[in-house]
Amino acid sequence: MSDISTGMLFGILIFLILLSGFFSGSETALMTLNRYRLRHLAKAGHKGAGRAQRLLQRPDRLIGLILLGNNFVNIMASSLATVIALRLGGEAAIAVAAFLLTLIILIFAEVAPKTLAALKPEKLAFPAALVYTPLLKVLYPLVWVVNGIANYILRFLNVSPEDADGHLLTQEELRTVVIEAGAMIPKRHQKMLLSILDLEKLVVEDIMIPRNEVDGIDLEEPIEEIVKHLQNSAYTRLPVFDGGIDNIIGTIHVRKAMHALTHGELTHEVIRENCVPPYFIPEGTPLNRQLLNFQRNKHRIGMIVDEYGDLLGLVTLVDLLEEIVGEFSTDPADSVQEVQPQEDGSFLVSGSANVKELVRTFHWDLPLDGPRTISGLIIEYMETIPEPGTSLLLAGYPVEILQIKDNRVRMIRIQPEKHGQEG
Repeated sequence: MSDISTGMLFGILIFLILLSGFFSGSETALMTLNRYRLRHLAKAGHKGAGRAQRLLQRPDRLIGLILLGNNFVNIMASSLATVIALRLGGEAAIAVAAFLLTLIILIFAEVAPKTLAALKPEKLAFPAALVYTPLLKVLYPLVWVVNGIANYILRFLNVSPEDADGHLLTQEELRTVVIEAGAMIPKRHQKMLLSILDLEKLVVEDIMIPRNEVDGIDLEEPIEEIVKHLQNSAYTRLPVFDGGIDNIIGTIHVRKAMHALTHGELTHEVIRENCVPPYFIPEGTPLNRQLLNFQRNKHRIGMIVDEYGDLLGLVTLVDLLEEIVGEFSTDPADSVQEVQPQEDGSFLVSGSANVKELVRTFHWDLPLDGPRTISGLIIEYMETIPEPGTSLLLAGYPVEILQIKDNRVRMIRIQPEKHGQEG
């Protein structure tokens, strides 16, 4: 060491500090890589990403290699700084050299490279992987010994490097990824993805058509009435029952019935023969599971029944898909047909209007964790069947009850501006 000039020692010291910065920065860069983007780049044939992915399959070995190198160059740098201090100022300069070296390493070999690596991980990680891949092969015996001792200690804490979870995301974490994707995912696609994630939180009752609103064909009606019903129906499939909705026979495609009508062959018996057997769905079935059931069973319409077998309502594949993609109608007024805007800014709303559709279409801040209709929401809030003319604040919105029929709220008037919160 005494044969080396002081200038050469300074040069080696600077080189060691740069090496320390490389080890520190590359460690942060490799560990902060987006694993899903890394996997995508590796599959696309990116060589740097492929090397980084292979190194990260055993992070214990990679960390062992980096720390070996980093600690080695830091110790060498400390030794050189001591030698330089002795040459320039004797033993009194050692403390000053230690302080200056600590400050230099902290700034230039730790904070600056790690901050850069955290902000631009790929720019440092991929070139570093080119260095670490052969270096790991050369130093593998030493790395194996160090890791063996470290892993042996970790086993006392029930931790093993083979137990890596693969950076799996929970559903809530995935929601956060989708929400924070920003401009990378179009707003409409973002809403669809979030709706898919929310499917398991909803059950079929949340989107069903209640039994009192089911539009179907009763075979006890005269054939003339059935024909009028078929001609005026807005649906492609209709449930068929005999003597009431509780005695359901199945569903019929309106096109088949109209085909028979054009040939003068439409009778009660023909309708019965062309019916598809009813498909029953237990209440409480999550929407994500029901979507798969529709696909597996090749059905588009299902009857929801409770634990006693009583019919609660009807759900269609279209209703379920609208939970993902939104209303198929492009006219907001068509999405909630029970809503009539008034000149004074208020809205006349049918009691059977779906609360979720009102929130989705008009962005009213109504509670979604209760009854599915406005009528049910009002009755639950008031804990009684109100009289016509009753006024109340529903979720802060002024509401006037206009019509009551068959123990249900038939029509209300609601002001879209909140005037206060309900107590």
